[in-house]
Order: sequence, then structure tokens, then C-alpha cells
Amino acid sequence: MADSNTTKRALATALKQLMQERPFQKISVGDICERCGMNRKSFYYHFKDKYDLVNWIFDTEFLEFFSGEEHPDFIEAMEVLCRYLYENRAFYRKALAITGQNSFSDHFRELCAPAIETRLRDIMPRGEVHSFQVEFMTEGIVGALQRWLRHRDCMTPEEFMEMLRSCVFGIAIEVARRYGSEGAEIVGMGF
Repeated sequence: MADSNTTKRALATALKQLMQERPFQKISVGDICERCGMNRKSFYYHFKDKYDLVNWIFDTEFLEFFSGEEHPDFIEAMEVLCRYLYENRAFYRKALAITGQNSFSDHFRELCAPAIETRLRDIMPRGEVHSFQVEFMTEGIVGALQRWLRHRDCMTPEEFMEMLRSCVFGIAIEVARRYGSEGAEIVGMGF
């Protein structure tokens, strides 16, 4: 197992280095293997394609980064995610721009959606959540993260989270105003 992780990390390091030098679309599996002195067979033993490697980088590194936190709530989890993305923004700015089948942006949405759905179930009256609501919130949050990281001089994670909170709470206050006590219940639980 240690050798497997060593190989995967070497391939990940090679891809990250190459992504600093050229667009992801211009990087081949052969380029990655050449950079770290491995053969294509080793690459394909561990990963389906270069997109799978990008997803593995996030899954592995973020899990390590996140594991130091003790059972954070949704907002705390978002803050941890923002700190991680910010600290690694050069890589994720490019990774989130990748489109197409097996892209990181799709993978990232798939990972975010269940957490967002759980949070929505916690705050919606009677826990009723529709797939449209989950997709809407997922697209909004992921889209905001992508736009934030795209800026060369992006704001700090703390500033970004404050902006996100102000948007969500502004909407929540309007829901409370329009829907009375049922809406106030949503606002009182916070997003």
C-alpha cells in the first residue's frame, strides 16, 4: 500500500508541475509519466486517465487537510474547504476550469451536492428538499467558488465566506419576511 501511495503521489506531483507550465489539455499521460520517470503501465494501473488523477489529488489532499478538524458544521466545513482551495489556488484555478467528461468541476459538484442536500434538509420546513433545490444551491456555491478562485488577486477565504454568508442570509431574511413563522424557522437555523 505504501508503494501504491508513493507512486500515486509521484504522478500527482508531476501533473501539478506540468499544470504550472502549460494548459491541462496539452498535458498527456506520457508527459506525466516522463516527468516522474514512470511508464504508462504504472499510470494506468492506478488511474483511468489524467482526469481521474486530478480528482484523486483533491480527494486525497483535501481529506488530509480536512481530517485535522473535529466534526465541523456546514459553515465550518465550507471555511475549511475555502482555506484549502485558497492555499492551493494555482492548481485549483486550472483544475476547476477543466470541462468535459470526468472533469474535476463535475467531480467537485458530485462531492458537494450530498453535503448541501443534508444541510438543506436540516433547514427546510419538514425536511422536504427537491432535487432542483440541491442542484440550484450546488451550482450557486460551486460557481461562486470557481469565480472567486479565477481572480488572480482573489479575496481571502474569510472575505469570501463573509460575502457568501451575506448573500445567503439576505435571502433567508426575505424568506422569513414573506413566509412568516415558517420562514423565520429557516432563518433561525442559519445556512
